[in-house]
Amino acid sequence: MHRPRSVRDADVGGKRVLVRSDLNVPLEDGQVADDTRIRASLPTLRDLLDRGAKHVAVCSHLGRPKGPDPAFAIAPVAARLDELLPDNRLEVLENTRFDQGETANDPETARRLAEGRDIFVNDAFGSAHRAHASTEGVAHVLPAYAGLLLEQELEMLGRLLGDVERPFVLVAGGAKVDDKLGVLKNLGARADAVLVGGKMAEQLRDENPLPYDADLPSDVVAAAAFEPDAESRVTPYDVLPDGWLGLDIGPATRELFGERIRAARTVFWNGPMGVFEWPRFAEGTQAVAQAVAEADAFTVVGGGDSVRALQELGLAEHVSWVSTGGGASLELLEGKELPGVVAIPEDGA
Repeated sequence: MHRPRSVRDADVGGKRVLVRSDLNVPLEDGQVADDTRIRASLPTLRDLLDRGAKHVAVCSHLGRPKGPDPAFAIAPVAARLDELLPDNRLEVLENTRFDQGETANDPETARRLAEGRDIFVNDAFGSAHRAHASTEGVAHVLPAYAGLLLEQELEMLGRLLGDVERPFVLVAGGAKVDDKLGVLKNLGARADAVLVGGKMAEQLRDENPLPYDADLPSDVVAAAAFEPDAESRVTPYDVLPDGWLGLDIGPATRELFGERIRAARTVFWNGPMGVFEWPRFAEGTQAVAQAVAEADAFTVVGGGDSVRALQELGLAEHVSWVSTGGGASLELLEGKELPGVVAIPEDGA
């Protein structure tokens, strides 16, 4: 795996630094609804300021606008960052995706971002799998370094690809096998057990593209319709009433999955066990979150719903590493190199 040189080794005193952070946070009524990613960006920014950087310009995308769009203006994010780290040397640039050249990795866009700046620091692990102007292009224009968060993500996720303590248990959920097929093949083949819930489990029953048999739910919480208040009952997975849907793993599966996770020494979990957004079908995901937090193991959790479950239950601090990168985490664990990482020279280069 590519090991980029660290911002710790950069001479930043008196320098103008461009930092690519991941400030892609949810907004509600023009305010930041969840500042987790903003807080995750602080250690690198604080380090640069503490070591005497003259000016730190932070850039990030926000949402998926196709050009300038007031609904995705960076101002609320900049305001929250200023509350958390007030410093007149810190500037937040406008949403990188307001520039059409960003997603095309246009060299001219990268040059404009680099103009008047001395050093580039990429700290946006969540966007490192995208070859965009602000993540990959600018690293070829300025001396480039990995930020502290990016460095930590690579270290923690990289541990799963090395010699792990066993038993090693991989827990996967969500709607589509295709989204996680690479991880299930690459990482799952190294695991001692692969536990699969959610819609993915049904897909694997119909057609298993994996080179091994995963552990699938023996029972489900079934619903008469895809509605939060639908009539529901627990049933074996193979005797669903006609027209009913399995919207969560059942109690027997929760117990089995929990036992396997608690007995593990290494755990990676990505994806909910059911329709986690609806409280009546959230118990399976919550049971997995509880088991991961209780395991005496090296535990890594990625993916929005899995992380949200941990946070809502107050369990995030009981997990070894909570990854900020959804797609980036999966691609790294598939064994792929990430463009935003490879663009940074390695240590000693």
